[in-house]
Amino acid sequence: MKTDLHYASLLDVASTLRTRAVSPVALTEAMLARIDQLEPSLHAYATVTPEHALAQAQAAEAEIAAGRYRGPLHGVPIAVKDICATAGIATSAGMPIHTDHIPSIDSTVVKRLADAGAVLLGKLQLTEGAFATHHPAITPPRNPWHADYYAGASSSGSGVATAAGLCFASLGSDTGGSIRFPCAANGVTGLKPTWGRVSRHGVFALADSLDHIGPMTRSAADAGAVLGAIAGLDASDPTTLAAPVPDYLAGLDDGIRGLRIGIDASYNETGSDPQVIAAVRAARIVLEDLGATIRDVTVPDPDAVIAAWAPYCAAETAIAHEATYPAHAAAYGPANPGSIAGLIELGRTVSGIDVMKAHHARLAFAGALAVLFRHIDLLLIPTQPLADFTLAREAALFAESDGLAAFLRFATPFDMSGSPTITLPGGCTRHGLPLSFQLVGRHLDEALLVRAGHAYQQVTDWHRRHPPL
Repeated sequence: MKTDLHYASLLDVASTLRTRAVSPVALTEAMLARIDQLEPSLHAYATVTPEHALAQAQAAEAEIAAGRYRGPLHGVPIAVKDICATAGIATSAGMPIHTDHIPSIDSTVVKRLADAGAVLLGKLQLTEGAFATHHPAITPPRNPWHADYYAGASSSGSGVATAAGLCFASLGSDTGGSIRFPCAANGVTGLKPTWGRVSRHGVFALADSLDHIGPMTRSAADAGAVLGAIAGLDASDPTTLAAPVPDYLAGLDDGIRGLRIGIDASYNETGSDPQVIAAVRAARIVLEDLGATIRDVTVPDPDAVIAAWAPYCAAETAIAHEATYPAHAAAYGPANPGSIAGLIELGRTVSGIDVMKAHHARLAFAGALAVLFRHIDLLLIPTQPLADFTLAREAALFAESDGLAAFLRFATPFDMSGSPTITLPGGCTRHGLPLSFQLVGRHLDEALLVRAGHAYQQVTDWHRRHPPL
């Protein structure tokens, strides 16, 4: 039986499982063996769950054999960021203080993945508390393309595992770029849904009104398949949206002819590495060749909302950690601009007036962005401004609040607006590291993002390139 499928797309694997050309059990065993082989050098997993995975694989195999096929995730080995509660399995959020935390319930996203028949290989490592840097006691996940380079934050393990063939899809979270940065660093596709599209029930919070949960996959179509399983109204999370969940794979091959794509060259290219600029310009050419209409636009001034993100997020983070900080501050990593302790300290000093000023900046940006989307369907922007981003450069940049803010230029505005985005591999740096770009859509327009991403990936092969492991 063919089980050397670790770099296959989720949908390709689903097809082999549905036709019983591959057994869910054999595939899960092969993936667990690959994790055993590579995990000692990559450190992508916080916890591997072989017994749990094999039990789910056995159940999936029996159901598929009996003709009870649940859909494209049935029998597919996946993994989730270690902020998603899993009943009976440790959930520590990248924090040693929570190492022994074993939830009694599954988060809604984990339950929905199980209901779709997915096989949970384990929990993926992340930065401390899902902010910018890893706790000193935790070995950070290593970029599989080159160990000296940034692996992304905060969903570092999700990006590494998906790129390295240690799962066929993963879940990440995005509060200030944490789905998008690991996708950019590791060369995978990420879908940050509209805020409220996916339940946050049972997910460890960084900042409740900014946290987005979404898929990290090998392709746009795979991301659509995963989002279809986890999206939708949840009685346990009153902030979830009541809008019906569409079939994100319907119309996948309809193309993008006539689609209006906006580009603001000044926004995209100010402070961006020339290699990033070149990747975005190349993406523009491909999208235009596919029939999209390119429109020069002006993105609403992002400076105020970028400046507002830190105090706004910090105040919410201080709330999320008030049971353990400052009472157990010594268990946290050192306080600096890139650490969760530094963010909490900021949040504990922010005034109510400052929070409301930040909130007003958020409302103004979101409103102006909605006006822009009356004239375009999608916005093309970089994912991050830097290319060939080394660990040494990361440490220096994230130690300074100004450096961190500059890095977040293309990320935090769209968390503050709650907008959906898709991150797509779109090139390669001079040192062989992945490059990427984002498409931003209207609220609840994830299906269009998936279709546009799929169209791009039908004529490019960046998403099919894999690290030299």
